[in-house]
Amino acid sequence: MASIPVVSVYGLDGSSVGETTLPAVLTAPVRPDLVQFVHTQMNKNKRQAYSVNVDAGMQHSAQSWGTGRAVSRIPRVGGGGTQRSGQAAFGNMCRKGRMFAPTKIWRKWHKKINTNQKRYAVASALAASAIPALVMARGHVVDDVPEVPLVLDSSFESLKKTSKAVSVLDAVGVTAELEKVKASKKLRTGKGKMRNRRYVMKTGPLVIYANGDGVEKAVRNLPGVDTCVVDSLNLLQLAPGGHMGRFCIWSQAALDKLDTIYGTYTEKSAVKVDYTLPRAPMTNADLTRIINSDEIQSIVKPAITFQAKVPRKKNPLKNVQEMIKLNPYVKAARRAEFKRTAHKTDKSAKKALKSAGRAFYATTSKEGDVTF
Repeated sequence: MASIPVVSVYGLDGSSVGETTLPAVLTAPVRPDLVQFVHTQMNKNKRQAYSVNVDAGMQHSAQSWGTGRAVSRIPRVGGGGTQRSGQAAFGNMCRKGRMFAPTKIWRKWHKKINTNQKRYAVASALAASAIPALVMARGHVVDDVPEVPLVLDSSFESLKKTSKAVSVLDAVGVTAELEKVKASKKLRTGKGKMRNRRYVMKTGPLVIYANGDGVEKAVRNLPGVDTCVVDSLNLLQLAPGGHMGRFCIWSQAALDKLDTIYGTYTEKSAVKVDYTLPRAPMTNADLTRIINSDEIQSIVKPAITFQAKVPRKKNPLKNVQEMIKLNPYVKAARRAEFKRTAHKTDKSAKKALKSAGRAFYATTSKEGDVTF
């Protein structure tokens, strides 16, 4: 896969102060299907258990009337003097009855995910965050950002004031993204408004640092901005909603640490046990360019221009010539049959035979002068 060997590092004033090597994990294969699957499974692990009351719909004094009374055998409320007496109870089809299969809190809420799948998904999400097209396709406004991935000097980690962090982000062209997030805040639709999650807004940039010297507190109050330490990268933050391509702001120390955490294509990870980066099945996915290259075309067989015509198979039961090929005696048999029945097809012979028959009938039917 073609990749940028180095990436620029920007200072707190927005000017370029140097370069650093692009980590190998940012060139990993992009697997949106795997990211979507792992995100769906991980997102289920923070659900709160719920169920209906164990006694709901079962707090009635009711008993079945049994058979013989031309009514169903559902339990019925006893007593008299009220319309409630005799009404069915308990069943899920009954008024004031319980639900079918009442929910329980011991449902299997959590999902186990293969460790290698989780690591593959995180690597894919990181690689997608380094592709400007995918970052823009996700909805981030990065028109004024000088480079993606955006890497800031390690002194960015020591910022402690929000005002200073805002000025740094403005210097590197992130203001438009922050304004977009701020303008997207609106009331949540549904009952979540009553449940301490009244507002919703779009997701902004993700600040990734190596050593939290204050930047995590400096940017935590900015709308839509999240922070994450590079040692604990979370897929739920790297691909919110299962959609990869989040706009990430790196510190140089965090970016340089990725090769140690995830390894390279030649060295295994120093942190994860026996882990190597996933490789793409094809280093160059442009299949048309590969096939049409001089190296391939010089050794392949020439294209077949002449197509041999395959004759249509004929039915020998309907086609005489095909039958003769299979059985040559058919020709002689058909000729003999034709000679044997030739007089039946001759019209003059038919007429002579018919007139002779009439004459014979007229002769045999005549006795003296009387004709019968």
